[in-house]
Amino acid sequence: MKMIYLDNAATSFPKPPAMMEEMNAFQREIGANPGRSGHGRSIDAGRVLYEAREALAALFNIDDPLSVVLTKNSTEALNIVLLGALAPGDHVVTTSMEHNSVMRPLRYLASRGVCLSVIGCSPQGELDPADLQKALRKNTKVVVMTHASNVTGTIQPVAEVGRIVREREGVMFCVDAAQTAGALPIDVEQMNIDLLAVTGHKSLYGPQGTGALFIRKGLEKKIAPLMMGGTGSRSEFEIQPDFLPDKYESGTPNALGFAGLCAGLKFIAGHSIAAVREKEKQITAAFLKRLYDGCPEATVYGPADADRQTAVVSFTVRGVTPSDAALHFEEKYGILCRPGLHCAPSAHRTLGTFPQGTVRFSFGFFNAPGDAAMAADAVRDLLKG
Repeated sequence: MKMIYLDNAATSFPKPPAMMEEMNAFQREIGANPGRSGHGRSIDAGRVLYEAREALAALFNIDDPLSVVLTKNSTEALNIVLLGALAPGDHVVTTSMEHNSVMRPLRYLASRGVCLSVIGCSPQGELDPADLQKALRKNTKVVVMTHASNVTGTIQPVAEVGRIVREREGVMFCVDAAQTAGALPIDVEQMNIDLLAVTGHKSLYGPQGTGALFIRKGLEKKIAPLMMGGTGSRSEFEIQPDFLPDKYESGTPNALGFAGLCAGLKFIAGHSIAAVREKEKQITAAFLKRLYDGCPEATVYGPADADRQTAVVSFTVRGVTPSDAALHFEEKYGILCRPGLHCAPSAHRTLGTFPQGTVRFSFGFFNAPGDAAMAADAVRDLLKG
């Protein structure tokens, strides 16, 4: 049975062959600890990390690669911002469509005196920027939101929110781009993004264990490090460096992983974000059309419009639990997908799908056009059963 991988919102698969080739080459030919020695291989390892910073900076229109902090994932990046910037008495604003990578740190901070406002989104998961603007206060310090929902793919008006936040002095705008980095155009200048959290293993086509955080210059003075220790710099001092990116990069980095991420970033550059987006839009639109034409018992959540969402489609089938549906899809069709709450209970409450959740099909660049038809036919077959 052919496998049809429809879980790209969790991690993309397959990866470009060059990713493994670069990781093998790094381990075989370099293998040293970057910044912790003066020999040639250590210097070469440091170059790999800087190449990753440069490629990420170019992708997101960041003027200085040293403003890119390398992390193990977007969750770590978001924790650096939220736990490092907010103190009791501060106010933070977010939306009801957030992943637990945002909500859990914020709930923890709220239990310790940080004021939290969660702005409700529409039943399709869309934020009205006017609602967010009304929530801003004199003591608002951070606005944090997803660029696109991992549950419905709903693309949020990040640029408009960025403009609103930029007009408020002293407020930082943080965007969770775990679902969109590599899949949608992101320009930190045009979108007025102060802090951008990305992961490497989804639409950047790198390995798991890689991610990054862009910090606009000057804001590092307002954000404490999540972890402290050896950085390979200023070793004569027993206090943490206060400059980018070293302030947030303690411990031996995942140089092997970032060698793989560099290959993924080169893959994107070779195809262009526009080409990736167009292919994913086409397969999403084809699936939605076939599903609506033949499956009236299926309910799709979110915009149900390929132009307004990423290649993520969440749905339920009347009379069938999401977990039973996912098992059917795998056992009979070889379709790998994700049922349940997708680490986003707040989003599912917004959609009205809590506590059972939905079935999520998330397409990717490597899916064939026929995968959309096969996926819709699998839903039809489930209804017949």
